[in-house]
Amino acid sequence: MPFGRFLLCLHSHMPYVLSHGKSPHGTDWLMESAAECYLPILDVLDRLHRQGIRPRWTINLTPILCEQLADPSFGDEFEGYCQSKIDFALEDQKRFHGEGPLWMEGLAGFWQRYYTRALVQFKHVWGRQILEGFRFFQEQGSIEIITCAATHGYLPLLGTDESCQAQVKLAVDTHKGHFGKPPRGIWLPECAYRPSYEWRSPLSREEVAWPRKGVEEYLAENGIEYFFVDSHMIRGGAPLGTYHFQFLQLAELFAQSSRFFTPPPEARSEYEHYALPNGSVCFARDPQTTIKVWSGEHGYPGDPYYLEFHKQLYPGRLRYWRISEDKRNLGAKQPYDPWQAFERLGGHAEDLVATLKSQLALYRGEAGRSGTLVAMYDTELFGHWWFEGPEFLYELALRLHNDPDVQCATGSEVLDEEPARHALTLPEGSWGEGGYHYVWLNNDNFWTWKELYPAERELRRMARDYGDGPARGIVEQAARELLLAEASDWQFLISTFSARDYAEVRFADHIERFKRLAGMAEKVHAGGALSPSEEEYFQECRQKDAAFQQLNLGHWAKLERPAGGTSEAAKR
Repeated sequence: MPFGRFLLCLHSHMPYVLSHGKSPHGTDWLMESAAECYLPILDVLDRLHRQGIRPRWTINLTPILCEQLADPSFGDEFEGYCQSKIDFALEDQKRFHGEGPLWMEGLAGFWQRYYTRALVQFKHVWGRQILEGFRFFQEQGSIEIITCAATHGYLPLLGTDESCQAQVKLAVDTHKGHFGKPPRGIWLPECAYRPSYEWRSPLSREEVAWPRKGVEEYLAENGIEYFFVDSHMIRGGAPLGTYHFQFLQLAELFAQSSRFFTPPPEARSEYEHYALPNGSVCFARDPQTTIKVWSGEHGYPGDPYYLEFHKQLYPGRLRYWRISEDKRNLGAKQPYDPWQAFERLGGHAEDLVATLKSQLALYRGEAGRSGTLVAMYDTELFGHWWFEGPEFLYELALRLHNDPDVQCATGSEVLDEEPARHALTLPEGSWGEGGYHYVWLNNDNFWTWKELYPAERELRRMARDYGDGPARGIVEQAARELLLAEASDWQFLISTFSARDYAEVRFADHIERFKRLAGMAEKVHAGGALSPSEEEYFQECRQKDAAFQQLNLGHWAKLERPAGGTSEAAKR
């Protein structure tokens, strides 16, 4: 009998970057992830499949990522991206052959072969359809594909229940369109959860609180059975750190939610899955495996022989150095040896397997029953940040195959084999710094919520009043713009100062588009016609921000099940 189950969940996401810049911020982000993460992981799944191994990973592909990977323009741009990398590698190879050093000439050849392989796989193995590759492996039983909120909107802070409803309903619609069946699980953006309670906008103390639905209610209404949270939310509900005290509006929001939550007296474990009162099930990530696999300081990705992420050779931005013993001094980096690096993977995979067994055996000994260890990571860790990561997943799957002590399972398989034994209520929180909303609501990004909240209410009104009239097409495009503005990526990038300027411009651009389209919709609804310049602007928006062509305005027009009745405050 195995010690327990191992549930590996990968979160694949990219904000909408098509038609919005290239390098260093823009479509290059998507191209890098495709070349370094998605295609290598498909290759790993293919090799395992040919060996008769089904690793049973749970993989989230966010709806907005799916829309981009399925866009014909992505295929054209990706082929050009790979070809440019091949050309840069050939130029480097020629230069190093004449000028030295010879070790860099050899590595240039490595990169030329790497991107040639990516290009060949994309065109001839997967037929330019990355999503079809993942769908194939789901149908073969190797993986389960789950969804996320449509544009990765930060659900606990969105200002209307209709906005949350639309993010989830559109996610399910999009998932069915790409993968042929509805999702059973979801990765909540930033693993952020809010229960139902009398909520008041953080914009003003004067606003009247009104009943808000819990995040799990949107999931259950749309057939989603399970989701994931961070371990601190299972263990007792106290967020880590004191970040909520650093920003007045956040402290007040924290106080609101705390009034409606009582920590349970009994101990709870992240190795159990729990049922919420409405039947939704939550899993929590394991801290031990998080550190070992995610941490560049204390985990496997920081091994001195692995490829250094930060040091690149311009203009091609190819990497020729390993992390080395001095991790911080870029000038002290040593030559990268792929063969030496990949030899390290087997030992690291064996160490993780030993950790899984140890943790599961310990829990079984303490609890008298088998548990489920949940390991949760961004997919982009494997290949982008940690270049050798996809091959690590391959080595891990090989070692877990037929291991009698650990049973690999997807989220749905765990639910089907063992329904939740315990019930719980969850506190409000996320997997972000401090365990609450600090990264997404602070002095640096507070202005974004001042723009979003009135826009959310305006879209709700337009969907109700204009949704079936002559302005419908304009309102649909306004909805796309607001959806793209709702992406939690913008607040994150602003808070962390990574691509901050790009995030601020992108957010402001989508809000401006929403406002102009809203004015045009009102004009058309009143019987007017668009001027030539307005028509040109409308068509430009449709072409530039073309995701979710099957968008349904009904998702914003009517709340499926109001929370606590329909108070006047909730209608505002």
